[in-house]
Amino acid sequence: MEWKDGKLQLPNVTLMAMTSVKVMETVKAMEYSMRQIDFGDCVLITHKKPFYLPKKIRYAYTSQLTDIDCFNYKMIYELGDYIYTDYVMVVHYDGFVVHPEQWRDEFLDYDYIGSPWPVPEDDFTYRDIHGNLCRVGNSVGIRSKRLLDFPKQAGIPFEADHGYFHEDGFICCKNRHLFEAAGMRIAPLEVAKYFAHESMIPEIEGITPFAFHKWAGSNAEYPKFKGKPELLLRAERRLKRLLKR
Repeated sequence: MEWKDGKLQLPNVTLMAMTSVKVMETVKAMEYSMRQIDFGDCVLITHKKPFYLPKKIRYAYTSQLTDIDCFNYKMIYELGDYIYTDYVMVVHYDGFVVHPEQWRDEFLDYDYIGSPWPVPEDDFTYRDIHGNLCRVGNSVGIRSKRLLDFPKQAGIPFEADHGYFHEDGFICCKNRHLFEAAGMRIAPLEVAKYFAHESMIPEIEGITPFAFHKWAGSNAEYPKFKGKPELLLRAERRLKRLLKR
């Protein structure tokens, strides 16, 4: 772990968000994540560049995300095209870095790390093709560049898992055996519980995480950013220009 001028140095990690909704809230979540961290790169992937996007965040174009399955597809097959570092830290408007001081270098020992999942009440949720229970997934998290590129390179089909196309389930459950056969590692619960929290499971009790996703339970204390409609923002911007004349 290296700190310089009060900031954690992560030169081989890109901070990234992909969205077509709640864009301003997402930008604020990215800025919050960058408060005490120097990432190697920062990129917002969306269908239209926001005029309020800070210079420290790179803009990258993608066609508009029309629904959640469109998001899942792009995250699986296209995300690697935008990332130039060894790892990417995926954040959302409702999930981002909150405790930089909780960083552990061992997080980068894995190709995928996210929040721990709860033990399901059925016999198919969070399970791989062999029926083994998978306790770590979640979209908010860190992934290696080789993991990002693998689905396209290997020609893995975009198929539902019990009716759902969740991209984290695609990687961490349905096709886990393919990623692992290619030499990739998904973090175990014992490490992921220190990385991020989503579900309020017994294993995370008393632990302060590096990141979070969704404002449930102890996550309720983390910031909830509010944005303004794009038209209102543009109107305010035009008004400011007129007042300066």
